[in-house]
Amino acid sequence: MQKLPNILLIDDDQTNNFLNELLLKKLEVTENVFVAESGTEALSLLARQAPEAPDLILLDVNMPGMSGIQFLEAYQQLPTEQRGATVVVMLTTTMDARDLGRLDELSIAGLVSKPLTKEKVDNLLQLHFQRQLGS
Repeated sequence: MQKLPNILLIDDDQTNNFLNELLLKKLEVTENVFVAESGTEALSLLARQAPEAPDLILLDVNMPGMSGIQFLEAYQQLPTEQRGATVVVMLTTTMDARDLGRLDELSIAGLVSKPLTKEKVDNLLQLHFQRQLGS
């Protein structure tokens, strides 16, 4: 399988980030995994990496400070070249009806329930990148 050049994980939970990064590396999905523990940290990481936009952002919905939704609102204000053709997928444990309604207005590729698994990663790759994990 052709690897995605860059994936960005944004989650305030260090354990989730560690496990998700480990899974992505084990599955050999990407060349680089970048991790941010807040929306603010993710925005400054994106600014430093420009014009290397990530291919995939896995974004936690509920974070203190800047929530996933607030990150998305700020992210959509970035110049197009900074956003590239990035696919944004929200990671969540529970969804409030108000959050779901707000997500409909923002351009995300989908929602995935935590925890991330091999099957969920494979599904994301097939759906958004026409790639499939090796057996």
